[in-house]
Amino acid sequence: MAIGLEVAASSILDVLSTIAPAIATILIILGGIIYGLAQTQPPEIRGKWQAAGISMVIGGIIVAAITFAASSIESASSNLLTST
Repeated sequence: MAIGLEVAASSILDVLSTIAPAIATILIILGGIIYGLAQTQPPEIRGKWQAAGISMVIGGIIVAAITFAASSIESASSNLLTST
């Protein structure tokens, strides 16, 4: 049973290592663009677009943080599954 979970954790690490940096970069850039474009809108619309832009930037930062911590998470989870 533990071997299957270790393989699953390793495959998640591989996926995160390959696509997550690109997703984080795209989210941060698009969030900045949306936030900047929101400055040209009337006040009642501006707040919604600013919130969306900031949410995208924060989401990109969270994805980047998880990506950089993925190897530590994977090794910690595989050590939890070993029997003593």
